[in-house]
Amino acid sequence: MAVTLAERRDLLTLLEPPVQPPLMEKFVIEGGVPLSGTITPAGNKNGALPILAACLLTSDEVVVRNVPRIRDVEALLALLEDVGVVCEWRGDHDVSLRSGENVKTDVDRDLSERIRASFLLAGPLLARHGHALMPPPGGDVIGRRRLDPHLDAFRALGAEVRVGRDIEMKAPPGGLRACDFFMDEPSVMATENALMTAALTPGATIIRNAASEPHVQDLARMLVSMGAAIDGIGSNVMVVHGRRELHGCDHTIGPDHIEIGTFMALAGVTGGELRIKDTEPDDLRMIRLVFKRLGLRTEIVDREVIVPGDQKLIVERDAGEHVVKVQDGPWPAFPADLTSIAIALATQAEGSVLIHEWMFENRLIFTDKLVLMGAAVTMCDPHRVMINGPRRLRGERVDSPDIRAGIAMVIAACCADGRTEIGNIRQIDRGYERIDERLRDLGARIERVATEPVHA
Repeated sequence: MAVTLAERRDLLTLLEPPVQPPLMEKFVIEGGVPLSGTITPAGNKNGALPILAACLLTSDEVVVRNVPRIRDVEALLALLEDVGVVCEWRGDHDVSLRSGENVKTDVDRDLSERIRASFLLAGPLLARHGHALMPPPGGDVIGRRRLDPHLDAFRALGAEVRVGRDIEMKAPPGGLRACDFFMDEPSVMATENALMTAALTPGATIIRNAASEPHVQDLARMLVSMGAAIDGIGSNVMVVHGRRELHGCDHTIGPDHIEIGTFMALAGVTGGELRIKDTEPDDLRMIRLVFKRLGLRTEIVDREVIVPGDQKLIVERDAGEHVVKVQDGPWPAFPADLTSIAIALATQAEGSVLIHEWMFENRLIFTDKLVLMGAAVTMCDPHRVMINGPRRLRGERVDSPDIRAGIAMVIAACCADGRTEIGNIRQIDRGYERIDERLRDLGARIERVATEPVHA
């Protein structure tokens, strides 16, 4: 008999000793070992969250497969259960969701503060139930992340939006209406909210300047399988032919291209030979191009990425012997979530690299921890850093401020001399499933240790 997430949590609460404080954990890593072998990427973290939220668009059962078992997914499932969705794990990575008619439309504040993706409930609740009361979302502190594109989309579809301590959205008496809408920035989450809302709004809604990342495309394909029709998937102009009702579906989440890029960098800095299975090669074009400019060669065989071992990383300078520049941007540009990983890779490459992270003003602040480990990183301003390599890194005690900075420090630790301790690894667990176990399978000397908080 299947056990719901709520029943499992209640059982665990009964079994746990009372007033027992939660344990802090850290990673202890002994560097200098090549990471080699074969690995399969998890399902796309950023795709799983809107796809799970889309279950609110129908009363039918929705089955989602290849769901990564990470903290962000657990946080979103807790939110869905709190509003009335029945969630049941059907296997290690398959979850069944059923959203009945008695769903509450005011979202819990404490649960919302755990994760920025809590705001993905807004669109489906508004579209199906005509109302959503949303607290401000939580998430990584990597810079300002505007909610305005979400609210502009809801207003364009006819909703009344009131912004105060909470954000309240109401559909007009006649329901939402299809529209032609231009987003003032290609926000991924706002595009996902607009897609879900428009899918349950009859008529043709045009979303212009839309985000087109692989996880946005994956959500769009799921909505098609639920009964909507969507033209322009993969482009920045999508036409959503919405329906009055959507039905259930069985959907498999695609592989996480950010995790694939992470494993490529891990192999590159440690000199290991790695084979990454079950990838989507088209999603990796710009990632492979940028990593090649940083000196890391990769090969594609069918749907596998092969990173040859013992590579000497040499930066490819721009024409005229100018310093190479790596800049992130909206898809299909280099993903912002890989800038921290690219910095860690560049510390081991011969030459100079300027990395420009123009989207989030706080994402590069973590580089002081790489400097502590011996990297030659100069922060030019909040959005740009210059890296000169290669530099032999040394083990230190550091903290993980966010998901991607945390995994960048894991990359640095795996190629450093000596022992590195990384605290606040709950951040890393939010985005990478069992990363310590999977790295040990590749030869890494990494352990998860219970501890008090580690301060850099």
